[in-house]
Amino acid sequence: MKTSFLALFSHQTQGGLRERLCNTLRQAIANGHLQHAQQLPASRQLAIDLSLSRVTVEAAYAQLESEGYLQRQGGRGTFVSIRMPPPKPKSRVACSPRFSQRGQQVLATGGCQDPPFPHAFAAGSPELRAFPHAQWRRITHQVQRSLGSGVMGYGDPLGLPSLRQAVADYLALSRGVRCSAEQVVMLTSSQQALQLLALMFLDAGDEVWLEEPGYPGARNAFLAAGARCRAMPLDAEGAMPLSGSAKLVYLTPAHHYPTGTAMSLARRLHWLAWARQHDSWLIEDDYDSEFHYEDRPAPALQGVETESRVICLGTFSKTLFPSLRLAWMVVPPQLVQALGRARSVMDGHSAMLPQAITAEFLQQGHFASHLRLMRQLYRSRRDCLLEQINTRLQPWLQPLPAAGGLQLTVQLLQGDEAHLTEQAKARGLLLPRLSPLYAGEAQQAGWLLGFAALTPGEIISACDKLVTLLSHDAKTSR
Repeated sequence: MKTSFLALFSHQTQGGLRERLCNTLRQAIANGHLQHAQQLPASRQLAIDLSLSRVTVEAAYAQLESEGYLQRQGGRGTFVSIRMPPPKPKSRVACSPRFSQRGQQVLATGGCQDPPFPHAFAAGSPELRAFPHAQWRRITHQVQRSLGSGVMGYGDPLGLPSLRQAVADYLALSRGVRCSAEQVVMLTSSQQALQLLALMFLDAGDEVWLEEPGYPGARNAFLAAGARCRAMPLDAEGAMPLSGSAKLVYLTPAHHYPTGTAMSLARRLHWLAWARQHDSWLIEDDYDSEFHYEDRPAPALQGVETESRVICLGTFSKTLFPSLRLAWMVVPPQLVQALGRARSVMDGHSAMLPQAITAEFLQQGHFASHLRLMRQLYRSRRDCLLEQINTRLQPWLQPLPAAGGLQLTVQLLQGDEAHLTEQAKARGLLLPRLSPLYAGEAQQAGWLLGFAALTPGEIISACDKLVTLLSHDAKTSR
């Protein structure tokens, strides 16, 4: 409050010191910066803050009390006593900002709006109510006691060494990734990883290949860098190479987003040979391999060869919680130094304390236990949603293979996707659309129905609303 009063007071130039202070307080009350019943600083403190005599401040307070702005209560202090209507927003002449071409490309992507929690059927949301909060709090206290100010300063742009080691160990055991801790780069999100790679590898007009349909966040990151994005078709074995070459190729081989297809070994070997031949980099987004409910997922593409041209990335947003803002990227040794330096330019480093806590959470075995419980929980919720679709929504929806993940992709067989999505929103349902995940004209209508963050009761209740919506739409369309 000292800074606020000082700034306002310094702008008052008319009259003596008492009148200038009175005008400052009147203005603060009129503009809503001081509100009804809010306590003002003691006259002694305000006099020190503004380099005034206490007599001047007392006189100003008395003046405003007589005008009805303030009320002085013995032993308690000085309070605002008047209720002012909220100030009307000032009309401003609209001006069109002149953004760069890259800035315009960023705006054209539409941005990203994370879903509320929990909300049916928001896609990609983990169940936060089942998170082991007590263990996390205990480890937080342990880390703060043991490291103290050691995690309050600036950190390594590549990440906290203990977390990089813990991630490398985990990926080697669970995903077959071939890496040392030195090859792990800690970031705030997989989206930041994509933006970093776009910054370092792409010039305007360079070609990037992406799966069709595919993750829009990757497409947005590359378009914002000025790249030309080409859509790769899919078959039963995964993404198929196009003619020509590309600087970067974005793949989700373990569990294609959003269809759920797993890339075959033959296709994986083909892509690795293709990358060597064309001097290209493959970006493997291992976004939800922890959550497979049937067979174990195939090992990471990065681990198939000892020296591959694969950059593997993933995030803790789905496995732990989104606000942790921690992701990882495994890069070949020759890229580590350059990407670390580029990261330092972008935003310095990820917060040290959350990294230290996460490292302990992994090293003490809590992460593996949490994943085992979540796999069981999410599988039961997937089965619940599938049962609802197969018994109550079959005329309208056709589910795609759902061996894993936090959402279930369904094709819409009847009705207009955009219209029904808007109608569902009015009924309290979020239905993330499938068609915008296609870059070309040939689009499949449907939705990505998130189930992981919903209890069986919440899933059934949401399906009740969806059945009512689709039934009503079918009747009115006749």
